[in-house]
Amino acid sequence: YAIIECQIETGNPFMLYKDSCNRKSNHQHLGTIRCSNLCTEIVEYSSPDETAVCNLASISLAKFVDRDNLTFDFDKLQEVTKVVTRNLNKVIDVSFYPVEEARRSNMRHRPIGIGVQGLADTFCLLRYPFDSPEAADLNKRIFETMYFASLDASCQLAVDQGTYESYQGSPVSKGILQPDMWGVDTEELSKVSGLDWSGLRARIKMYGLRNSLLLAPMPTASTSQILGNNESTEPFTSNVFSRRVLSGEFQIVNPYLLDDLTKLGLWSDELKTAIVLNQGSIQHIDGIPKELKPLYKTVWEISQKKIIDMAAGRAPFIDQSQSLNLHLAQPNYGKITNDVLSFQGLKTGMYYLRTRPAADPIKFSVDKTILRVLTDSTTKTNEPQNNDSIDQTVEAIEELRIMEEIQKRNVDAIACSLTNPEGCLSCQG
Repeated sequence: YAIIECQIETGNPFMLYKDSCNRKSNHQHLGTIRCSNLCTEIVEYSSPDETAVCNLASISLAKFVDRDNLTFDFDKLQEVTKVVTRNLNKVIDVSFYPVEEARRSNMRHRPIGIGVQGLADTFCLLRYPFDSPEAADLNKRIFETMYFASLDASCQLAVDQGTYESYQGSPVSKGILQPDMWGVDTEELSKVSGLDWSGLRARIKMYGLRNSLLLAPMPTASTSQILGNNESTEPFTSNVFSRRVLSGEFQIVNPYLLDDLTKLGLWSDELKTAIVLNQGSIQHIDGIPKELKPLYKTVWEISQKKIIDMAAGRAPFIDQSQSLNLHLAQPNYGKITNDVLSFQGLKTGMYYLRTRPAADPIKFSVDKTILRVLTDSTTKTNEPQNNDSIDQTVEAIEELRIMEEIQKRNVDAIACSLTNPEGCLSCQG
């Protein structure tokens, strides 16, 4: 209970299952795996003379969607995954290592970590609600394809360059792949996906692998912003949010929702304000068509059991682990215990526990004129409206906005500025 209480209060600690991490690892012959990395997706053996490290890359899944035919290009995904595998393998050789223990570990085991970004974007483009059976099937198929392709590429590298140093004695050297550790029949997989698992297994037995570990879906919190994707395998947190960068703070609208509403002629400042007032949700806005609402559920409106089920669905094709956040608007012991106990053999039980604030923050970006209109239109009473109350609310918002601006200026005035060292007491020293 102490752990659960701490998670409710702080979102930490991160949780991994040591037994699953060791039983389902290709490093199990090296010794006991005792820890992970910060984001809980890297699960590698380390020791006093070896510091585990891993080179990572993520693949933008939305780029493989044919928007005209609403199909996903698995052949292209295979091709790109093989390129990423070869490139990360090369990075191991050319990287700078700050300590000898890190270089020794990377050269001996040659692990890599391939992840994804934009899974939620992919579902939107294909018109699959995140919690739909179609999305669950596509999720499995994507990671099966990636694991197969990375194994294939690493096997070919082994043909050309030899196996990694600690290959002998590993599960994969005995023909045991990640699906086998989960009790998944690769022959049945081949019937659905068309991937030749038997042929690949035979090639690996003959030539081995160049890399001990291959897939490790990471959070991609920063890198996903480069391509404008949603993070990793997560659902959308909100359909309207603010993004702060060096040039300022900008309000971002879910581009797929914006495109749909624009095509229907429904987009307006009033609708955007309504979404903001609904904390980024469209589920209770009458003007939005019913068929769009399941497609644009936020993570707060999706059962976390579904999130865990989806993580378990792709897990047989992830030989490291996966960063997995849980979102509970109002967490309690029962909810967290149910989620933790339904981990279904996962290596990572939880990265962050995300919760919502107890009080709804004042939305300074909402236009006060639109706020008055929306307040008038959503008043559900036959009694005369209290315009004074509305005016007071608007005035209070304006006063708080001014106070926030003054506070910001005060902070800026005393902050150290590299571009104006003469005005900084610290720099004048």
